Amino acid sequence: MTLRSRGRWITALGLCLLAVVYVRAIWFTPIEAGQGGAQKIFYVHVPAAWSFFLAVGLVGLSSVLYLLMKDDRFDRFAAASAEVGTAFGAVVLTTGPLWGKPIWGTWWTWDARLTLTLFLFLVLVGYLLLRGAVHEPGVRARYSAVLGIFGMVLVPFDHISVYLFRTLHPQPIVLKPSAPSLPGSMLFTLLFSFLTFTILYLGFVTQCYAAAASGEGASNVG
Repeated sequence: MTLRSRGRWITALGLCLLAVVYVRAIWFTPIEAGQGGAQKIFYVHVPAAWSFFLAVGLVGLSSVLYLLMKDDRFDRFAAASAEVGTAFGAVVLTTGPLWGKPIWGTWWTWDARLTLTLFLFLVLVGYLLLRGAVHEPGVRARYSAVLGIFGMVLVPFDHISVYLFRTLHPQPIVLKPSAPSLPGSMLFTLLFSFLTFTILYLGFVTQCYAAAASGEGASNVG
């Protein structure tokens, strides 16, 4: 089985599990008393944010490894992770306002968490634009690595921004020092969604990496 085929199978599994997440969230998970049905967007928004941060973190880590080892595979993986992370970031920035409007009464507010998340998304967009603008492989990889590491450094600040600044965005209820602040059925649905979005990330990034590897091979032959 080729790497691309493996990525397709992983993605197919993730999409099937995503359908299960939707069914469980809508019909088998209780409605939150304070927010009503709009809160169910939570089961997509929060795991998408996890995959977004995971993607950015791995872009940065791969960039560090590339600068240390000069192995093109790390640069290729960083690029693949950036592509996938941009897609998950778009999901986060779309589902957030859809959830926020009925709860906060506004689609957007320039508070710390939302602004930092948007900025981090734009860093990834800039990373991809940079890779498209610089054609010399070595220079492109080095410049991209610097920007990728910068994005990785921003991730923990984005996560703790709700503790550092006054914000409408709720504080973490799972990824925090104390126990998760969710009833058991809600927590199970959320954790299952975390697993699903992680599998989707793996499937997508595997396909992107395989496509980049095959593209480089074709160009080298040419």
